[in-house]
Amino acid sequence: MASIKDVAAEAGVSVATVSRALNHHPSVSPDARARVLAAVESLGYRPNVVARSLRTDQTRTLGLVISDLLNPYFTELARSVEEQARALGYSVIIGNADERPDLQDHHIRSLLDRRIDGLLVSPADGGSPLILDAVRAGTPMVFVDRWIPGVEVPVVRADGRAAVRDLVAHLHGLGHRKLAIIAGPATTTTGSERVDAFRAALAEHGIALPDAYIGQGDFQAESGHRATERFLDLPDPPEVIFAADNLMALGALDTIRARGLRIPEHIALAAFDDIPWFVHTDPPITAIAQPTGDLGRAAVRALIDRIEGRPPRSVTLPARLVVRRSCGETATAQRSDS
Repeated sequence: MASIKDVAAEAGVSVATVSRALNHHPSVSPDARARVLAAVESLGYRPNVVARSLRTDQTRTLGLVISDLLNPYFTELARSVEEQARALGYSVIIGNADERPDLQDHHIRSLLDRRIDGLLVSPADGGSPLILDAVRAGTPMVFVDRWIPGVEVPVVRADGRAAVRDLVAHLHGLGHRKLAIIAGPATTTTGSERVDAFRAALAEHGIALPDAYIGQGDFQAESGHRATERFLDLPDPPEVIFAADNLMALGALDTIRARGLRIPEHIALAAFDDIPWFVHTDPPITAIAQPTGDLGRAAVRALIDRIEGRPPRSVTLPARLVVRRSCGETATAQRSDS
């Protein structure tokens, strides 16, 4: 295996110059850097990351603890995080919390033991002591998508309130007045925020949200199934079901079909978190789309700012409504299948 001395000899420079070139030091001339990189490629040299981390107290590694990698939204988020980190010279270790606070803390503990430089977390609950301890210990951290209220950590997220208002206005324009929601866990910020936004948007049109029209879910398809079963068994079932995430929407879709009902003729369906599958359902599902790729990239940049000592900053990006055919159509309705 080639050593750094071999690279220096091949490039005709000193070992120190090789080290500076590989660490992007500005004192290295473009010509010397090009010769070093060519030698690295030619010899197949791989830096000793462990030894370098002991010298610099950095591993060039980020940790990402994601809520549920089976959820296409979080899969895309993780992909954008990895791509942006790689472009900036970092690698990423991913832990899947599977919506379980205990598993989330297991991954965080393991990542901290590996001496990662910083941590991206989409909290599975509202108050993990381990997260709070890591923040107090000075671990560079950024919350992604979800956050823990009152904790001084930058948050990178989408604001879906305007998109929810647009959705309710669209439904109202189609003549729907009995609207129900399948909510996510109240212990997560996204779970409570989406219900509050839906209730406020209904109120703008003089529509109430009775308790019977609120189904409790957990961001999993089975909970969407259970909530939809209960809605359909009501003496006065809703005209629309709005699922507060994509997996619960798929559970609702399966349940509606199992009952022999048609969308949107018998009941309309909409979702938060647009995913590519929604274009291919019959009918395609109206959804609120988050700028997932932009969120992942912004989260990495915010975390590296923390690591490199720049001022912390939160980023909020707007979500948008994507109108398809699952809620019905009017002559003036604008459709988008992307």
